[in-house]
Amino acid sequence: MTAVQPKPTTVGETFDSLSPATDEVVGTYPIHTAEEVEAAVERARVAAEWWAGLGFAGRAERLRGWKGVLTRRLPQLCQVVRDETGKPIADAQLESILAIEHIAWAGKHARKVLGKQKRSAGLLMSNQAATVEYQPLGVVGVIGPWNYPVFTPLGSIAYALAAGNAVVFKPSEYTPGVGKWLVDAFAEIVPEQPVLQLVTGFGETGAALVRAGVDKIAFTGSTATGKRIMAAAAETLTPVVIEAGGKDPVLVDADADLDAAADATVWGAFSNSGQTCIGVERVYVHEKVHDAFVAKVVEKSKDVRAGSDEAAQYGPVTMPSQLGVIKRHIQDALARGGKAVLGGEAAVGDRYAQPTVLVDVPEDSEAVTEETFGPTVTIAKVRDMDEAVEHANNTKYGLGSTVFSKARGMELAEKLRTGMTSINAPLSFAGIASLPFGGVGDSGFGRIHGPEGLREFARTKAIARQRFTAPLTLTSFNRKDSTDALVAKLVTILHGKR
Repeated sequence: MTAVQPKPTTVGETFDSLSPATDEVVGTYPIHTAEEVEAAVERARVAAEWWAGLGFAGRAERLRGWKGVLTRRLPQLCQVVRDETGKPIADAQLESILAIEHIAWAGKHARKVLGKQKRSAGLLMSNQAATVEYQPLGVVGVIGPWNYPVFTPLGSIAYALAAGNAVVFKPSEYTPGVGKWLVDAFAEIVPEQPVLQLVTGFGETGAALVRAGVDKIAFTGSTATGKRIMAAAAETLTPVVIEAGGKDPVLVDADADLDAAADATVWGAFSNSGQTCIGVERVYVHEKVHDAFVAKVVEKSKDVRAGSDEAAQYGPVTMPSQLGVIKRHIQDALARGGKAVLGGEAAVGDRYAQPTVLVDVPEDSEAVTEETFGPTVTIAKVRDMDEAVEHANNTKYGLGSTVFSKARGMELAEKLRTGMTSINAPLSFAGIASLPFGGVGDSGFGRIHGPEGLREFARTKAIARQRFTAPLTLTSFNRKDSTDALVAKLVTILHGKR
């Protein structure tokens, strides 16, 4: 008997958030209308002025308080994440800890990154003082995903707040309770103004947020939805930062630590039920170590199991429709000559997908070209790392990547057309708060995290201030021919040499 699909259900003007493991209702939330979203943005507009007025020090103090609440109530937050996603408490804790690190970094470094900076005015404009500062945009709309409902949206929210903006946050309809928990915790520390607000609902609520007059939209989700958001935002020239899907590769060179590479592959492919935009979906292995590597992956995978009991390594597939995608990719790979050395079509059930390892899969199959977003991985043999790079880059995506190589790690990493690369460790770039996070191609554009993430939520303001009257006035109809002649000579001296 097929279980009822654990999806949100609309009842009047509310919807239920269901446990993907049991279909139990874990919360009921309003479906905010376009008018309600617009009202939230208007409230945020007033709150943004107050929040910006606190300055870097005032905002940093409030952000420290917020991360303190998250840290002290970590078990409670993790339980809310588990209730709505089904992931193990340990995985919920890992993503929450990483999010706390990003809140801390953003608050601590905002002044240094965004504060007023001097620039050289150059010889011809030496009478000018040149400065650049980064001012808050105003109101930022954040549309978050369900797969990492703490870590991912806070990568935008924390940096937008640190930059001086108010935020209206629309979490996924699958994880509204996590969003509410985060917003309520912030309100305890910042009760004066609605600096961080929550709106809940389905796609229509997200679309309303895009059109509600925000100054920027930060979106994480599928490439298709990202394109629709861009089209809607283009109507009002609202800028966007898009973090979309991925088909992230791992390269394993002949000199790689095979145990470490295999362990990273297994964890990167199967943790969180494979529902990770920077998770491992493709592996390219040097022919000299291919067979040994595959054997190690299978050995390390055999005891990895999906379930909702305490012993399970990962939980259910959160979005039921994804089960069909996972099965279809496996079926296509097998039909086209691929082999399942672990798992296979039968590994995909009504709620859970057990680990599947595929080999000999054609490069143009769906399992290689499309984002699976499930606990499957393809492993391909290559004659050398040049071929591995060629295959890895032959994709419309370009989010994360990993290289295992003792001698050529940095060289190979620099050749990969992805926004981020880890060398000899899995996905480590996501945990380093100072590194920007984002992709190219169908994986999106713009960056969160790090200095680039702070500047993503600020507008650049350039100021030139005259310190004294220049002996040569260039910007006047009253300038003399002799002035033009002298300037021409100066430019020739400065820049005319071969």
